[in-house]
Amino acid sequence: MKRKYFYISTLILTFLLNLTAETGTNPKREFRAVWVATVVNIDWPVYSDPPATQKQKLIDLLDNMKACGMNAIIFQVRPECDAFYESSYEPWSYWLTGEQGSAPNPYYDPLEFAIKEAHKRSMELHAWFNPYRAERKAGTFALDDNHVVNQHPDWILTFGSLKLLDPGLPMCRDYVTGVIMDVVHNYDVDGVHFDDYFYPYDGITDEDEETFANYSRGFTDIGDWRRDNVNLLVTQVFDSIKAIKSYVKFGISPFGIWKDGVPEGTWGLDAYNVIYCDAVTWLQRRIVDYLTPQIYWQFGGGQDYGKLLPWWAGQTDDRHIYPGHAAYKISRWEFPYEMPNQVRLNRQTDDVFGSVYFSAKQIRANPLGFRDSLQQDLYRTHAIIPEMSWLDSIPPNSPTNLIAIDIAIGTLLQWEKASAAADGDTARNYVIYRIEEEDTLDLSNPENILDIIYSKEFEYVDSGGAEYQSYTYLVTSLDKLDNESIASNAVDLIFTAIEEPLVLPPSDFTLNQNYPNPFNPSTVISWQLEVGGRVELTIFNIIGEKVTTLVSEKQQAGHHQIEWNASRYASGVYYYRLQTSGGFVQSKRMILIR
Repeated sequence: MKRKYFYISTLILTFLLNLTAETGTNPKREFRAVWVATVVNIDWPVYSDPPATQKQKLIDLLDNMKACGMNAIIFQVRPECDAFYESSYEPWSYWLTGEQGSAPNPYYDPLEFAIKEAHKRSMELHAWFNPYRAERKAGTFALDDNHVVNQHPDWILTFGSLKLLDPGLPMCRDYVTGVIMDVVHNYDVDGVHFDDYFYPYDGITDEDEETFANYSRGFTDIGDWRRDNVNLLVTQVFDSIKAIKSYVKFGISPFGIWKDGVPEGTWGLDAYNVIYCDAVTWLQRRIVDYLTPQIYWQFGGGQDYGKLLPWWAGQTDDRHIYPGHAAYKISRWEFPYEMPNQVRLNRQTDDVFGSVYFSAKQIRANPLGFRDSLQQDLYRTHAIIPEMSWLDSIPPNSPTNLIAIDIAIGTLLQWEKASAAADGDTARNYVIYRIEEEDTLDLSNPENILDIIYSKEFEYVDSGGAEYQSYTYLVTSLDKLDNESIASNAVDLIFTAIEEPLVLPPSDFTLNQNYPNPFNPSTVISWQLEVGGRVELTIFNIIGEKVTTLVSEKQQAGHHQIEWNASRYASGVYYYRLQTSGGFVQSKRMILIR
């Protein structure tokens, strides 16, 4: 049974949201994601960049999104029936190398790389596919001989310069499903994601009449048939994913208005009758795990966020709604609190479990200070991705034998790996809790989450506590569907002084994460100096002892890097610290695995 939602006036709603802006508590569980668009290189990459630069820029993007609180990436891997991965079906994307069908040289697999880097940051990665789009704008670049437009021209519907796979052809549905399952089979993706491109936004007339005549399946109304074509693909993809990897999530981001005039008082493009997208049916049939309706408008007017959001939420009580937000519009809007208030309304609405932003580039640009609002307020505390109980409700086992050691640079926590649970799942991430001694051991409060880390690491250094403050530490396990274990044993320790504080760098200095990390036996450390001066780069071991000094000299402004060959040293955690005569000091952590 669907809930009844009542729509209050936008002025009253905005007033109430602003009243609670300073007193609201961030949720412990929330889906916080950005779309990373590769088509026309919107967010990443620059196709003329060499692979090493592309990889570093993707690392920088992930670090930036992680720093402002994101815990998931929706990564576009198939913009125009092409691939940002080693595909068995389709050619390499033009937007990766500047030549469709041409692999990166030196070779790397962008999807594999993105998954590994996202997971190292405890972020989910959902592979984003455009299901039907074959050519966004014909003639922009030369198509590879193996592209589906050349291989199967009879599968293509043409609308001016736009070319689409024909949704009415069963061979097209089989082809798209095969493309997606190739990825699900071969990559450790957390989700599969479709966007809103189904039938063309500019409308379709008689382009598919022949297909309708040959494959009507008993339909007499062509609109109903077109919607069913899309429903058949959604069902086929959902069933195929669950048959192979039941834990891989399937989500779609439909246009923000289902039907013109629904809910009452709203109007706009009718997705049901123009692009033949019936997202309500997908929820009712439970053939998606989540929807991300693109509610790309402000409060008020004919596309009122305050009306559309609760309407979408009211269409389900057992699937997740993660509204899509138009970060690219923020700078056009009059009020800086518009987008923060949308996030606050999400949190106050049943069956809404997070937010997705278009796109990463816009969030990085900090329009009207919105990125600052995320980092300092809305996403100030860590969040665990919400569970999906219909996929898995069995919690993992907890880590054991937690210990805390006072070391020169802070508090070192170490524990033993969690054993496999009843369903065979082990921990993929660990949640580190730090609680002040006088507080109760409240694990429901996100203020007590110190960090969430990838499970291949069974230790953590807390270097940010208050001097001489007594803390209680606990650790829990998260499985791949973010079910959380009970806590480990609790340990208490007084946080003592750090020999040299780790301070945030001025904006004109950058110390990058070493690459690769973990490494064996060599890794590259790089940094950027906007102002020349004396530089010292030092390596320390886990207990704060200096291992070696790699650089101690005057350097000019610009990019610098050095390779450290650690073949003489034992496996473990190391820290590298960059210090300049201008007062810049920053340290980063790296892992040597022999």
